[in-house]
Amino acid sequence: MALQPVNRRSVPQDVFEQILADVLSGEMQPGEALPSERRLAEVLGVSRPAVREALKRVAAAGLVEVRQGDATTVRDFRRHAGLDLLPQLLLRNGQLDVSVARSILEARLHNGPKVAELAAERRPAGMADRLEESIAALASAQDPLDQQRHALTFWDDVVDGADSIAFRLMFNTLRAAYEPALPALATLMAAEVGQTQAYRALAAAITAGKPAVAVTAARELLEPATTALVAALNALEG
Repeated sequence: MALQPVNRRSVPQDVFEQILADVLSGEMQPGEALPSERRLAEVLGVSRPAVREALKRVAAAGLVEVRQGDATTVRDFRRHAGLDLLPQLLLRNGQLDVSVARSILEARLHNGPKVAELAAERRPAGMADRLEESIAALASAQDPLDQQRHALTFWDDVVDGADSIAFRLMFNTLRAAYEPALPALATLMAAEVGQTQAYRALAAAITAGKPAVAVTAARELLEPATTALVAALNALEG
């Protein structure tokens, strides 16, 4: 483990991030035992309570298994971690992980039409007004980053309309992972966020209570940019 002395202003968080980085990079493999609390505290130059708190966070993230009186071992995060790990996976050491970015885009294209379908089925009160407000803000925005943020607000409203806690939590996590990359995506996303009429068509299908039409409208809105982005990521990976 290439551990470094910790900045004491946020000790548990710094310890957590170092262990997280080693697990995600493969420096520490599933089944491998972590050094003892005492040893970690010595190497990092911090207190054992700080190490203990950091290990609780690592365990809560599904990255290690802590057994009382036994060694703390690394788990396979692909099998045990949750969606909240996505932001850390997407950008590691300032570098974009192409495979993670591609999976986020695939989830976006898959989930968007289903969320739109549910919103059209359930149509909570005030849905039409919120969607119209989001579209108006999108139409008036000139800056590409502002356009993307208003587009996210539109989808936030659609997710609210779907009234699904599972999709809500997935959207929150995908958005948290997606937002830091907005500046880099501005050019590729310009075509999508500039399609005000496509957003209006989707909003109309939802507010009219037409689930099948909403599915088609959502896919037509999301698919072109998603295809272009995935192709660009594949080229980068190649």
